[in-house]
Amino acid sequence: MKAGNETNFLEALKSELGDKVLKAHVLGPRRIVISVKPGDHKAAIGALKKFGGSHMSTITGTDMGGSIEIAYHIWCYRAGAEVTIKTEVPKASPEIETVSDIIPGSLLYEAEARDLLGIEFKGLPYEGKLILPEDWPEGVHPLRKDWKPDWLK
Repeated sequence: MKAGNETNFLEALKSELGDKVLKAHVLGPRRIVISVKPGDHKAAIGALKKFGGSHMSTITGTDMGGSIEIAYHIWCYRAGAEVTIKTEVPKASPEIETVSDIIPGSLLYEAEARDLLGIEFKGLPYEGKLILPEDWPEGVHPLRKDWKPDWLK
């Protein structure tokens, strides 16, 4: 991607997604960030695939206090840019549909986020723990702000 083409790419994505985009901006060279409602994350990722986005670099999550922000980092080969799709789910019921049916490589990242933040990815075809030991207490997620290491004693 040539310098300055990020804005053109972002405008094309916004045009494709319409009112599903809550916020969008160019973060820097070859970096774009789009925020959508939780139910619209799959449409945003599907739109990215139309623009050559097919590599899930990672999925990150952040405990925001009352909600958990989920960020899908997707590399778009054709555009030569990484697009981050952000959405938030309520911390009290952190559920969202899996995207592993769109990008199968996201399965491990979703399983990791489930272990560490307690996000339930509806339809995720992997049910076991990925990062945490099998005897880890249910409902205890070490990347949540309210997690206390003394719970392990």
